[in-house]
Amino acid sequence: MLSGKAAIVGIGATDFSKDSGRSELRLAAEAVLDALDDAGLSPADVDGLTTFTMDSNNETAVARAVGIGDLKFFSQIGYGGGAACATVQQAAMAVATGVADVVVAYRAFNERSGMRFGQVQSRLAGDGGASADSTTADNAFSYPHGLSTPAAQVAMIAQRYMHLSGATSRDFGVISVADRKHAAKNPKAYFYEKPITIEDHQNSRWIAEPLRLLDCCQETDGAVAIVVTSPERARDLKQRPAIIEAAAQGSSPDQYTMVSYYR
Repeated sequence: MLSGKAAIVGIGATDFSKDSGRSELRLAAEAVLDALDDAGLSPADVDGLTTFTMDSNNETAVARAVGIGDLKFFSQIGYGGGAACATVQQAAMAVATGVADVVVAYRAFNERSGMRFGQVQSRLAGDGGASADSTTADNAFSYPHGLSTPAAQVAMIAQRYMHLSGATSRDFGVISVADRKHAAKNPKAYFYEKPITIEDHQNSRWIAEPLRLLDCCQETDGAVAIVVTSPERARDLKQRPAIIEAAAQGSSPDQYTMVSYYR
């Protein structure tokens, strides 16, 4: 069992902006170093890294940039934004099983100034530079219908959920208001000290009905990292640890990325 065998002991982040002016590798390095400093650890203490498949910063490149030595554990998780919990799970499993002692989970993304969701990422079939891979195969079920962004795809799911449950746009707004309330407390957040009201949500424009602008995440440049180690080692570190009691990951029917869990 995983419960109680690993702990989060440090959190790090860069500032969040519309144009970081830095490479994604540099952002990753800054976040990892910030998290280690928060934990009271050094790069030499780290022997594991985990991150996302969609990103450009593989584990060995980040280890080199930060000054981490040999890695005993490294992994990448698919499913885009839904991968965050699984990176914590991977880090916790590595620590709990003794594969690694200190694992950092990180993500760095120039999501505003670099790649933006919805923009053309590859050529059409028949063009000289076209290629077939797992990403384009997954998108084949949505792009032909104009569902080229996460919001557009999730809007279909949201519409179905509203039909079945009787939920309204205002109900969705309650979630956005709560999320923004907590985010506004982070000094590094793009909307620091700028909470929203339910009226702000209801007055924001449609992105893909029934989802409004304030239902969607803010596209920003930035990076975050967390440090995971054993509860025993955590006792000697700077911060009060957050013990990991459980974590889970799973794929959807037919392995479709933007799946509805409400059907």
